[in-house]
Amino acid sequence: MARLEGVAGERDDKTTLLIRRIIAYVVLIILVIISLFPFYLLIVNATRGKVQTGVEFVPSGNLASNFKVLMSSDTENLYGSILGSFGNSFLIGGLSTILSVYFSALTAYATYVYDFKLKKVAHTFILLVMMVPTQASAIGLYRLMISMNLVDTFIPLIVPAVAAPAVYFFMYQYLQSSLPLEIVEAARIDGCGEFRGFNTIVLPILKPALAVQAIFQFVASWNNLFMPMMILNSKKTIPMVLQYMKANINGNPQVAHTGMMSLYIVLAILPVIVVYLLLSKYIIRGISLGAVKG
Repeated sequence: MARLEGVAGERDDKTTLLIRRIIAYVVLIILVIISLFPFYLLIVNATRGKVQTGVEFVPSGNLASNFKVLMSSDTENLYGSILGSFGNSFLIGGLSTILSVYFSALTAYATYVYDFKLKKVAHTFILLVMMVPTQASAIGLYRLMISMNLVDTFIPLIVPAVAAPAVYFFMYQYLQSSLPLEIVEAARIDGCGEFRGFNTIVLPILKPALAVQAIFQFVASWNNLFMPMMILNSKKTIPMVLQYMKANINGNPQVAHTGMMSLYIVLAILPVIVVYLLLSKYIIRGISLGAVKG
C-alpha cells in the first residue's frame, strides 16, 4: 500500500513538474515574441514604400528600390556617404573597443597584483571617476580639442576610450575571482617578464571578461551620438545620419523616405548582432565570474 502511494506521489510530482515547465516555456515564448516583434515591424517597414501610413504585418516588395534610394547620389547629398558612415563607425567602434578593453585590463592587473603606496587611493579615485557622466566633462574636452586642432577628427572619439573606469572595475572583479597570485609568482620565478606574463598568461584567463566588455564597449561606441555630434563636422557616423534622417522626416514628411530610413536602421543593427553572436558564448561565464568574488 505504501509502495502504491509512493508511486502515485512520484507521478504527481512529475505531472506538477511538467505543468511548471509548460507554463515556463509559454511565458518565455511570449516574452521572446514581444521582444522580437518591434524588429519584425522594422524589417517590414524596410520593405515598404516612401510614404507609410498605418501598420502592416506583411512585407512589401520595395526592398530593392529602397536600397537603390539609400545608395543614390541624392541621399549622399543630404546625409553624406552611407558607406562612409559605416566605415567611420567601424573604425571608431573597433579601435575604441580594443583600447578600452586592453588598457583597462592592464590597469586592473596592476592594481590587483602589485602592492604600492596609495594603491587604495588610486583604486577609489578610478571608481569615483566612473560616477562622473560624460556630459560633465564634454565642454572641457571640446575646448581642449579646439586648442589642439583635433576637431573633426576621430582622435577625440578613440583615444579617450583608454580611460574606461567601468571596464576597469569589471576586470578588477574578474581578476579577484579567477586569477590566483601564485600563477603570477610562478611565472616570475620561471623568468617571465611582467609585460609578457600579462599578455601570455593573464589575457587568456581574462578572455571571457574581455569578450563581455568588448560587446558592451562596441555597442556603446556604435550607438554613441553625443560625442560625434560635438566633435565631427564633415565626417558622419551612423547615429548622426539617423539623427539627420529623423529631422528630415519631421521637417518634411512629404519629401522624406521612411522606407529608406527603416532599411538603414536594419543595416545599422546587423553589425551589432554579428559581434554579439561571435562573442555571446563568453557572456554568461564572464558575467558570473566577474560579478561574484569566489
